[in-house]
Amino acid sequence: MTKRKQQLQAIEKLLDTMDEIREKCPWDKKQTIQSLRHLTIEETYELGDAILDNDLIEIKKELGDLLLHIVFYSRIASETGDFDFADVANGINEKLISRHPHVFGDFIAETEEEVARNWEKLKLKEGNNSVLEGVPKSLPAMIKASRIQDKAASAGFDWEKSEQVFEKVQEEIEEMHVEVLKKDQSRIEAEFGDVLFSLINYARFIKVDPESALEKTNKKFIKRFQFLEKEAAKEGKELSNMTLSEMDIHWEKSKTFFK
Repeated sequence: MTKRKQQLQAIEKLLDTMDEIREKCPWDKKQTIQSLRHLTIEETYELGDAILDNDLIEIKKELGDLLLHIVFYSRIASETGDFDFADVANGINEKLISRHPHVFGDFIAETEEEVARNWEKLKLKEGNNSVLEGVPKSLPAMIKASRIQDKAASAGFDWEKSEQVFEKVQEEIEEMHVEVLKKDQSRIEAEFGDVLFSLINYARFIKVDPESALEKTNKKFIKRFQFLEKEAAKEGKELSNMTLSEMDIHWEKSKTFFK
């Protein structure tokens, strides 16, 4: 049996399993598109964690969980005659073909930047009024800022050099500092937002995913802090009763284990 036949059989088996549990499982029978939403978001973040940890076994499992949700939504919609799994698969296939004229047509694109620019042009032709319409409103702010900047850049609205962006970061930090000295809280918040936005833009120029970078730092901090807690416990101490200099000894030591 060819690999493609195995893949198609696996999809068919999953669809059959979904049909059966939808008909026979009390929990699955009650679910709606709305009730599954928060679970889908949770599964997406779990996949993101697995990717950051480079845990291929977990990535495979989490991809399966997400595929289940796609099949589940499709099954629910098929019950009302709105769409089914075939409509979902055919829809994305048609979109991929239409959005890749450099692969399936005669359009020539030699670089990823040319592909991105043409992608946005095609979306405008399909009815979008702005290149920013495709950025979901409910995205976390940092991811949203990154996507906004990506899309603006694909339309040609961009800096020429990374040095220019770094200068903008420094400028925004200075402007924030001025407002901090004035103690104008509303202006401090506004300027702080500008600092973050400019940093996220700079990340794009130096090929860093800001969301992944921050999450890796979060994970590193958690490991170092928990190391600090354990070392303090070995000494029969609680962090609340230790001085900063005492804690700093263990904190510096943690850096040798968690970099």
